[in-house]
Amino acid sequence: MHRVLEEDDAYFPRHLPPIAGRAIMLQAIDVRPRKDEEKMKIARRDLLGMSGVALLGTAQAARAQAPRAADVKLEKNVTTGKGGAIELHADIYRPPAGTEKRMALVHFHGGGFVGGNKESLAQRVLPITARGYVSVTAQYRLGQGVTWLNQVEDAATQLQWVKTQMSRLGVDRVGVVGYSAGGYLATYAASRKDLGAAACVAFYAAPQVSKAVMPAGSDDAALQETNVRLRMQEGYPPTILHHGLADATVAPENSLKTLEVLRAAKVPSELHTYANVPHVFDEHPEMAEMAAQLTDFFLDRVVLHPKTYPPFGGERGR
Repeated sequence: MHRVLEEDDAYFPRHLPPIAGRAIMLQAIDVRPRKDEEKMKIARRDLLGMSGVALLGTAQAARAQAPRAADVKLEKNVTTGKGGAIELHADIYRPPAGTEKRMALVHFHGGGFVGGNKESLAQRVLPITARGYVSVTAQYRLGQGVTWLNQVEDAATQLQWVKTQMSRLGVDRVGVVGYSAGGYLATYAASRKDLGAAACVAFYAAPQVSKAVMPAGSDDAALQETNVRLRMQEGYPPTILHHGLADATVAPENSLKTLEVLRAAKVPSELHTYANVPHVFDEHPEMAEMAAQLTDFFLDRVVLHPKTYPPFGGERGR
């Protein structure tokens, strides 16, 4: 596993207070059955000085109520464009009939900017796809001579291709999802207004690139300038962040800092942290299911069917 944050001294854990001392959003999950249907309800609250995800009920109950991933349909290795001299491909996962939410999500895999592949996401995208989203797992260039500029260009190519296929895919909106190094590509793509991403989902995202993909001759100042938080301004699309608190590859404080930047820019945003789980925690099925449920709830109420909530009584007039 590649450690991608050695150079990001401004945000590395030793420069931040312990995450348990910061304000982080917690989730309380109500899995009590209703008479007419089994449905998980999500109640959200901000709590100061605590972190993690509080789950009422078992992971088995969450899986029992999840849509059928077995009904997801897969179209593999679709040509989407070119990255330099090579063809780029993507795999398209279609949701079960009757669940469609008319939104596509373009997923970018991790691998420390130097490895990984779209196939590594095959199982991890099933829970969100089963909830009605078209998932497109996208390839980007890797290997000798490839720089981060090539990779963000490929991410843009993949997003643009999906937008040209919206009618065929049966969607009205396209968002981006990224994992670790792919989280950087997703958050960078989301910052480009010309690409028009409707939302961003970032799992344990690297805030900047690694030296391995910097152009020859780049110095530390150039590396620091790749920090995607510098591009997060008002108008950035709604964003949901996921991070394991035992992550030793990309420290969870990085997602906390990203949340603070997004909130300062007035971007609708959430951070969900998970106790006792490491980097790539969503390779565990029960964690992927829970993250998908929380992501679906966020996208539904913020992007697909925007909803506002009246202030708490004591906050009126402040």
